[in-house]
Parts: sequence; C-alpha cells; structure tokens
Amino acid sequence: MAKVLIINAHQLYEGWSPGNLNRHLAEIIDQEMQARGHEVRHTHIDSGYQVDDEVQKHVWADIIVLQTPVNWFGAPWKHKKYLDEVFNAGLEQQLLIATDGRTRTDPTRQYGMGGLMQGKSLMMSLTWNAPAEAFGNPEQVLYQGRTDHDAFLHIATCYRFCGAEVLPTFSCFDVIKNPAIDADVERLKAHLSRYFGAKVPAELAG
Repeated sequence: MAKVLIINAHQLYEGWSPGNLNRHLAEIIDQEMQARGHEVRHTHIDSGYQVDDEVQKHVWADIIVLQTPVNWFGAPWKHKKYLDEVFNAGLEQQLLIATDGRTRTDPTRQYGMGGLMQGKSLMMSLTWNAPAEAFGNPEQVLYQGRTDHDAFLHIATCYRFCGAEVLPTFSCFDVIKNPAIDADVERLKAHLSRYFGAKVPAELAG
C-alpha cells in the first residue's frame, strides 16, 4: 500500500472558473488510488493550509499528485506560493532537502543531488484550454514542438531537485471549447493503471 497526497491547485475566479473539473478529476484520482489499496490525503490550496502540515504530508507521501488547471501557461499563482513556502520550510527543517547537492570535496556531486525525497514520485494532471495538437509539433507557433510535460518542467524540477521521481504528465486538452470529459476520465484511469498498477479485486479489498 502506498501513501498518496493529492494537491488540488485550482484557484477560484468567481463567474469564470469555479473549479468543477479539477475537483472531479481529483475525486477520480482518489477513487482510483483507494481502489488500488492506497491511503489518500488531500490538500486544496485555495481552501487554506498550514505550511508545516504540508511539509509533513510530503514526508508522509510516497506519491504526490498535482491536479491543476493551466492559467496563463502555468499553475495558478497560489501554487507557486505554496511551493515556495513548503519547500523553504522543508529545507529549513532538513526534511525534504538538505543542500543543493554540491560539495567542495566531491566533484562528482551535481547541482540537484541534495534532496531527501528519494523513493517518492510526482505525477501532474493538467487541464488545458489548449488543444492536443498544440504540443509535440515543431510547426505549432506556441510550443514549437515541446510537450505538455515540457511546459511544466519548472514544477517537475522542484520535486526532482528534492530527490523525487517525476512521472509522465496527464493532460485534458481543449476543455473549454471542445470538452470530452468522459473520454478524458477514461484516459486518466488508464494512465493511473499504467503507472500505479491494477485495482485490488473487490474480494481482497479491506
């Protein structure tokens, strides 16, 4: 059994972005993880949090799942604030990261090798207005061949800097103009199966 922390980074904008889709996907991830026998905890950043509690949740978790909308090509600004506060505290407390990895005595140590989150993994689940064809195609004007995973390298790198493995990103595309939520949910379930295994048979659960 793994310990799973689901972070919902949706930020409410009244009359524009109520957060229903990201809430729904976080619930699906919860259900799917529990069906695999995993223990799940949640953080919804917009509902408030205590920094030290979030550090302890990261210490506790084997798997961190970030569920977030894409606002102006990144996660909502409160998520950046959350990362800064949690990882700064995790460094100060020497719980998530100890150093930047470099030493004056061992030249083989690289920048980014001082993390304490080895054995943990991060998966990002994103909701985009952008269509799928905007990614992975060098002829597309915006991302010029880069992937949805590349677009969130800044967040992936925070976790890798602290020693965690970063799993392939899941994305729901075109969710405003051409939503296909039922199909997206099935793809999400398949993505979770690919990286976290099959569900526990009902007769063995509990």
